[in-house]
Amino acid sequence: MSVNQTITLENYAGQQQQLVSANRIRVLTLIGTIIAQFALGSVYTWSLFNAGLADKLNVPVDNVAFSFGILSLSLALASSISGKMQERFGVTKVTIAAGLMMGAGLLLTAYSSSVAMLYLCAGLLLGFADGTGYLLTLSNCVRWFPERKGTISALSIGAYGLGSLGFKYINLSLLEHAGLNHTFLYWGAIATVMVVFGGLLMTDAPKQAVGSQRQANDFTLAEAMARPQFWMLALIFFTVCMSGLYVIGVAKDIGEQYAALSFSIAANAVAVIAMANLGGRLVLGVLSDRMPRVRVVSLALLASIVGMAILLFTQMTMLNFYLALGCIAFSFGGTITVYPSLVSDFFGLNNLTKNYGVIYLGFGIGSLCGSMVAALLGSFSATFGVIFGLLALSLLLSLLVKAPTRGVQLA
Repeated sequence: MSVNQTITLENYAGQQQQLVSANRIRVLTLIGTIIAQFALGSVYTWSLFNAGLADKLNVPVDNVAFSFGILSLSLALASSISGKMQERFGVTKVTIAAGLMMGAGLLLTAYSSSVAMLYLCAGLLLGFADGTGYLLTLSNCVRWFPERKGTISALSIGAYGLGSLGFKYINLSLLEHAGLNHTFLYWGAIATVMVVFGGLLMTDAPKQAVGSQRQANDFTLAEAMARPQFWMLALIFFTVCMSGLYVIGVAKDIGEQYAALSFSIAANAVAVIAMANLGGRLVLGVLSDRMPRVRVVSLALLASIVGMAILLFTQMTMLNFYLALGCIAFSFGGTITVYPSLVSDFFGLNNLTKNYGVIYLGFGIGSLCGSMVAALLGSFSATFGVIFGLLALSLLLSLLVKAPTRGVQLA
């Protein structure tokens, strides 16, 4: 064997070893992301604690429930700056810090003695911890798998959704056997261990190649925000979050007050929403790797419009009620799964955490706007009408918007 052949074989062996090492790193990152996302999704069990905290603090349930609105807004704000934190400290350190902060927020919530302290601990602190870990780990994992962005988003955000379902049973059991205060302590301990362990498995994704590819599709946050496509995507995301979070948050009340259904039938909406939400995440996430992602968002918007139309224009029966909620939850779950990959399609992978982080502010703003519109208009039907109009506008935008290229600023 010649010297050149020996060198070639050595180079090939070295390349293969590097490939195996890279695959191992990204698989471990995926596993760590799924574990962390499962724990982070546990915040969506908050409604289990409203009544107990209201009794403890001797305040109306609505006052306690408002803490989740603060949590949603804080979550979105944290998501918008998590990219800068990753650049400075790395995904592992920031994820570990998010896990410790989450545990601290739940620990302090256990000893909250006033509504103001509850808003600070369970709202601002817990929301900031959750938002920091959620978008950071998701976008980092997506960047490790550029060839399967939709599927990876589905797995990661699907784990986030499953976390709310899994911790529902964990926290219900804890409430039954350990009481309110100790449930927060145990929940915080379990979530902290999972997020920290997941963070230890993660590695920062490498930067994508620059050069001609960057010239075509790699935008900084400032460059992205200068394009009308950015704001079109932001409006679509805001609308889906507003419709989904509002309906999911008051589903039982819609069933009892708007549809005149019994308590048991209305309460079953929680299970319908959970299954439809998870189905949307998995189905539309995988589908987004097989067709243009913006068209997948169009399909999701169409599903939500169908759900709103059922609520507005049909006689409410148990079947229609469940079908409407299922359509809206399917749309919401699918959209938030597809959106990180869609934003990367439009503005590149290198600045995904920053670019999507700003758009993700629509999650918190949409959550508050839904409740504000409902309070202002004073009826379910009027609120559904406003949301229906916004969804129709967003569907039109999704059919018109096209990915930007450098030097071209029109949709």
